[in-house]
Amino acid sequence: MRVARRLLPFLATPALVTPVLAQERRPIRLIIPVGVAGVTDVVGRILAEALQAQLGRPVVPENVPGAGSTVGAQAFHRAPNDGTAYFIGTNNHPVMQAVYPSFPLNPVRDFTPLALVGNQPFALAVSPQLPVQDVAGLLGWLAQQGDAANYGSTNPGATNHMAGELLKQLTRGSFTIVQYRTAANAVQDLVAGRVHFTIDSPTLLAPLARDGRVKLLAGSGPTTSALLPGLPTLAQSVPGYALTAWQVLFSRPGAPPEADAMIRDATLAALAQEPVRQRLLTASVEVWPDPTPAAAARHVEAEVARWAPIAARISAG
Repeated sequence: MRVARRLLPFLATPALVTPVLAQERRPIRLIIPVGVAGVTDVVGRILAEALQAQLGRPVVPENVPGAGSTVGAQAFHRAPNDGTAYFIGTNNHPVMQAVYPSFPLNPVRDFTPLALVGNQPFALAVSPQLPVQDVAGLLGWLAQQGDAANYGSTNPGATNHMAGELLKQLTRGSFTIVQYRTAANAVQDLVAGRVHFTIDSPTLLAPLARDGRVKLLAGSGPTTSALLPGLPTLAQSVPGYALTAWQVLFSRPGAPPEADAMIRDATLAALAQEPVRQRLLTASVEVWPDPTPAAAARHVEAEVARWAPIAARISAG
């Protein structure tokens, strides 16, 4: 009910489109700057399908992965700025410039937040071959192994990369972070025993845990989550640890205001629908209590302030 009340000013709009836009049937591209199968890809595809139903026109998800979302972000900025291309950013977004100093786009000034879409605590998972049953056991094992222990990650600045770096900083550990092109590749090697542990999306990890192919030890959020039943938080063993994966729908400065309003209103209407919310929950993703553009802008600015300095220190060595 709280979500519905917050969205009332948007949902009460007589129509989502102006008469001119009502005749527009060109496909809309939803650029997803990560590979397939990860949580942002899953959320992007659920959103694209929901928007298509809202708008009555094609909304095409398009994966453009690479270099910590910077490849997809630049593809988004090369697209015509006419209301036919939008971008779903994730935790990579705040650190793109910090990790890649030559990246020409500012994560705040060059992107216009339209909605907070999804939020998800990550899970700490280990190979079943590891002789550990809880976070304390893992930390003890890591202290013994040092650099011989390895952590599966994707590109610099990716959510699971920052999750591993945060753990390393807070525990003063020295495990080796091994980077893969996609989260799915890293998890494949976790299952095979070539990677010892990772912190990644339960969208990927929970089905494998149910089959006994990985062991889940903790959640990454600041509090325990119904999305990870029975799991403690990492913060209970590592004070100060808190990280969740999130997705924000972006336009960019200069886009037609009426097109942005159409996409914004359609997104907020979709996120208020129970079938869409249930599909996200099935993927272990929660809808934000306040998904509005103002809340999205505040969130992005806060994430840049928190993570960009950490990423810059990592990049500097």
